[in-house]
Amino acid sequence: MDESIVRATASHGYALTVDIKPEHQMEKVLYVVDELTGLIGAVAIMRPSESVSDWELKSVKKKYKNPGFAAGCFREVIERGADRLGWTLDDLISETILAMRASDDVD
Repeated sequence: MDESIVRATASHGYALTVDIKPEHQMEKVLYVVDELTGLIGAVAIMRPSESVSDWELKSVKKKYKNPGFAAGCFREVIERGADRLGWTLDDLISETILAMRASDDVD
């Protein structure tokens, strides 16, 4: 297996379980979306459709602000990941929702 894949996989737990800092774009994305997709998935489960296809950023932001919602998703990692990518939190959440929608369309 390519070393870059191994490193990206290992670095996604940075500051939680490992000290391998995400440096490359793929590593940074994996680092943040691991947490963020968990939170977005929890929002989807709470919706009647149980899908990411029928709501927007506002729905996630509302739940994101509630620390008791999806409490196992570390918001510090999400915020740190957005900073590492140079993205706003809103842009990160919106792009992740779009990517999750595209994945739903493949199933």
